[in-house]
Amino acid sequence: MQSSEKMFHLSCTPEDIGRYVLLPGAPERADVIASYLDDARLIGRNREFTIWTGNLSGERVTVTSTGIGGPSAAIAMEELVMCGADTFIRVGTCGGMQPDILPGQLIIPTGAVRMEGTSHEYMPSAYPAVPDFGLTSEIVNAAESLSYPFRAGVVHCKDSFYGQHDPAHKPVANRLINDWNAWKAAGVLASEMESAALFVVAATLHVRCATVLNMIWNQENKEGYGTDSAPKLDMDAAIKTAVEALRRIIAKDNG
Repeated sequence: MQSSEKMFHLSCTPEDIGRYVLLPGAPERADVIASYLDDARLIGRNREFTIWTGNLSGERVTVTSTGIGGPSAAIAMEELVMCGADTFIRVGTCGGMQPDILPGQLIIPTGAVRMEGTSHEYMPSAYPAVPDFGLTSEIVNAAESLSYPFRAGVVHCKDSFYGQHDPAHKPVANRLINDWNAWKAAGVLASEMESAALFVVAATLHVRCATVLNMIWNQENKEGYGTDSAPKLDMDAAIKTAVEALRRIIAKDNG
């Protein structure tokens, strides 16, 4: 149900927000994505949330940063839905889990392992975290049309960055390492921190959500691709893919 009040965390009102939303994690990435919109204006900055609204293909589109992890991403989605938004594309980063994935490739999730806490406050653990099929299809189509290399498949979502990157020094090291090896053996492509929560929250709110990720670093192949140097933080391909996908979605919605 749409609210007319200013949102508690986002400090915006329904008049500020478009139906379509792009969700980066980093506030500075929101500023970059906003440059792809026509007549973009800054709505506000509060905590991890930076909000811009502009136009794309004749429709109002909002860009909102979510910060790191499921809790703040869920807050952003909840309050944006209260403002009338119903279509979301996360534009983020991830770390590779399969050794043949090169940094700079796009990862398009078709599902997410729910090894985070936020989604479990919305749905029981047996419920799958899956994106909207139509949105995901348009992201795939956009990546293909732009000739960007990508992989589509399941991603892993967690709450602890250092639980992944330094598991041996955690009291639950055996569980963390065994679980990681299980996900790898099942072909999980990459690890990140927001999509599982966003997919499940979107399902409970009856809105559409999908994700496109830039794989910036692969801890499973540090030697093969030089990934022990600087992560590949160039987000150009992921952003352009998300924007092109949104153009296609808007055209279909208006068709």
